[in-house]
Amino acid sequence: MPGRSRPGFLFCAGFDALSGRIVAICAKSSGMNSHNPKIRADRPQIRQLDEGAINRIAAGEVVERPASAVKELVENALDAGATRIEVSYADGGKTLIRVSDDGCGMTPDELPLALARHATSKIDGSDLLNIHSFGFRGEALPSLGAVGRLTIVSRAGAEAAEMTVAGGQMGAVKPAALNSGTVVTLRDLFYATPARLKFMRSDRAEAQAIADTVKRLAMAEPFVGFTLRDVSGGGEGRIVFRADPESGDLFDALHGRLARVLGAEFAENALKIDATREGLRLTGYAALPTYARGSAVAQYLFVNGRPVRDKMLYGALRAAYQDVLSRDRHPAAALLLGCDPTLVDVNVHPAKSEVRFRDPGLARGLIVSGLRHALAEAGHRASTTVAGATLGAFRAEPAGRIYQMDRPSPQARSLAYQAQAAGFADMGADWSARVESAPEPEVEEQPATALPLGAARAQVHENYIIAQTETGMVIVDQHAAHERLVYERLKRQMAESGIAAQALLIPEIVDLSEADCALLMDHAEELAGMGLGIEPFGSGSLAVRETPAILGPVNAKALLRDILDELQDQGASGTLKLRIDAILSRVACHGSVRSGRRMSADEMNALLREMERTPMSGQCNHGRPTYVELRLSDIERLFGRT
Repeated sequence: MPGRSRPGFLFCAGFDALSGRIVAICAKSSGMNSHNPKIRADRPQIRQLDEGAINRIAAGEVVERPASAVKELVENALDAGATRIEVSYADGGKTLIRVSDDGCGMTPDELPLALARHATSKIDGSDLLNIHSFGFRGEALPSLGAVGRLTIVSRAGAEAAEMTVAGGQMGAVKPAALNSGTVVTLRDLFYATPARLKFMRSDRAEAQAIADTVKRLAMAEPFVGFTLRDVSGGGEGRIVFRADPESGDLFDALHGRLARVLGAEFAENALKIDATREGLRLTGYAALPTYARGSAVAQYLFVNGRPVRDKMLYGALRAAYQDVLSRDRHPAAALLLGCDPTLVDVNVHPAKSEVRFRDPGLARGLIVSGLRHALAEAGHRASTTVAGATLGAFRAEPAGRIYQMDRPSPQARSLAYQAQAAGFADMGADWSARVESAPEPEVEEQPATALPLGAARAQVHENYIIAQTETGMVIVDQHAAHERLVYERLKRQMAESGIAAQALLIPEIVDLSEADCALLMDHAEELAGMGLGIEPFGSGSLAVRETPAILGPVNAKALLRDILDELQDQGASGTLKLRIDAILSRVACHGSVRSGRRMSADEMNALLREMERTPMSGQCNHGRPTYVELRLSDIERLFGRT
């Protein structure tokens, strides 16, 4: 506690935990700013840091962990035109990282220059906005050499040379043996800055980060072969990941590479994306909504082939799926955004994982519209994982013997179905499984079973429609399916007729900062199209004169602040549209066919046909599948007939 002291001194008392006594501390006071350690009596002097300190400081920005070193070295190999790249590591990359490539290589005279700061072959320094390569800053190799033991062996032409740098101290250039390309070996990462080693994670976590980095680069370069090897135990080690160069056009190669990296399930349930707008092109693959994940781990975005983690782009991906996914589910996608290098600034951060677009709204709009168009074209398609999960739920009873029976002919099956139909129909009053037979014309151009969702054969538990297709059967949740159909119909009607606005009898005045008011007024026209009318009302205030009629009573202040938060965070707002869509979804839910309602054969078939015509009918408004398709071969496998 404070006590009396002489002028110019500060006296206080405290409790000493070791001795159990109250002790007095007397310190000379330096005035009112004595609590600030940055204010000193002696004036600090400006000094020029030495080259080693500069490189170690730069390494802190460029090389955060072993995965960062792998990223820089692999990108250098890609810039050198490599077609095959092999990455080896030991102990999570802490003791060894080796990157070998078959690129153009370097001459002996270029090796010392390659290890100098801000020396690069990627640009000439005249135009920093027209960058076509991964690297361009000339910091990676000097930074790695400043914090580890770096050895480079390279060959360009007839001679191969080797050079080593450890802790910033460069050795001499020596002759070496190498067929072609470049081999960069980094040992004892951060040995020159041991404090950084305390922040390293476990070997397994660092190895996982390296694998993720290599896989991201492999997705962006499907025509380049990648091999990742763990040599922690010495010797050849084990191959962790391998992807051979793909062939074909861009989409075929990308599809094959994604199947190798993300798995065959993603490739089977992915939609091809190809959209352009004002100099930007979006390509790649995005998964169906019913293939959603529990977290955002399966989202990969690239700008001009560069893996990026951009908040605005991730927000656009989420916005594109907001109508078909619940809040706790996340889409899976691998999207490549290409544009003229002058339209995007990659010189935002030394790690080059962040980018800045000249027109961010254009990039965001292209992602949203491109994905929504692809989802709409998918129609009623649902992911194959839904059927897999359904089959996995079945458990066959153990049997001593399995009898293999011959598959009957189509004519025999048809006669058997007709003989059994009458018996099942007689039980319709007492059993929930009913078979409805609709009269079929004598001459039919295309049988209903040949249609994607087949012909309705029964209704089970007054909620599930059983339909027969040429290759199996389909089970439809009638309420979920009709809910999506009604929802899409309501959205289509609103898009055609517009959103009705309700004029307020007394405009609501919302006080904001002048900057916030200006930001909202910049989007006033867009908000008016959604039924929200705002106008300036003096300095730092806005008057809300109209609100969307479908929302009913609205807290205008809270709504504006939510919109403002999104505009400041992402540059665009979907809050108002989300609220309107939520109302339409609620209306669709209450206006759709309820569970427990018996449907006739004509009604069930009409529902199936409308599902085939309606975009995104493969999932309900909450992201759940509306139907499950079971192949006949899978059903026969359940009964041991194969």
